[in-house]
Amino acid sequence: MAQPRWRSEGEDPDYRFTLANERTFLAWIRTALALLAGGVLLFEFASTIGPRVLVVVLAVGLAVVAAALGGLSYVRWRANEIAMRHGRALPYSIAVPVLAAVALLGAATIAVMILLG
Repeated sequence: MAQPRWRSEGEDPDYRFTLANERTFLAWIRTALALLAGGVLLFEFASTIGPRVLVVVLAVGLAVVAAALGGLSYVRWRANEIAMRHGRALPYSIAVPVLAAVALLGAATIAVMILLG
């Protein structure tokens, strides 16, 4: 497999930082898988809470967020690698506040559905 062109730019970063970046990438992937698992669990086992349409919308929403997070995690990992190769500050990502908002909104929706269901 050919290496992407950006891997030949700048200087190789310290292995510790590269591996830390990779661990962060894997943590984002684990979060995406957890969101996907939550969506599947909602779809399959949440038959007694809330209207079924809302359960399906929430389950599909969690699956879409999981897919987007999986792609975003690669973009973030790549941007961090490029920044480290050029000795620049790590780029800011909007993913953290957006993910927190999605988690808050999802949890609040499920809590309301449980209370009303």
